[in-house]
Amino acid sequence: MPKTPQIIPISDLRQSASGVVKRLSSSRGPLFITQRGHAAAVMVSMKEYEYTQHELEILRLLARGEKEIEAGVGYDLKTVLAEADEMLAE
Repeated sequence: MPKTPQIIPISDLRQSASGVVKRLSSSRGPLFITQRGHAAAVMVSMKEYEYTQHELEILRLLARGEKEIEAGVGYDLKTVLAEADEMLAE
């Protein structure tokens, strides 16, 4: 069952920024900030942000690899494994 998103108005953020940051650091989920009843921003902990950026970089690398495969560029798996075995044997 999906978690209910955490939502706070921007006025609460202004009044208790320190408390909001503490709550974020103990939570894995995002915090949605509203302004005049509409979504205005999303906050996440630094740990969650770094994790998300790492996942995004992996996806970029996978996408680049797929494009290389479609273009016929790249290396044969047997060749890569043979080179890896050579490097490990050194």
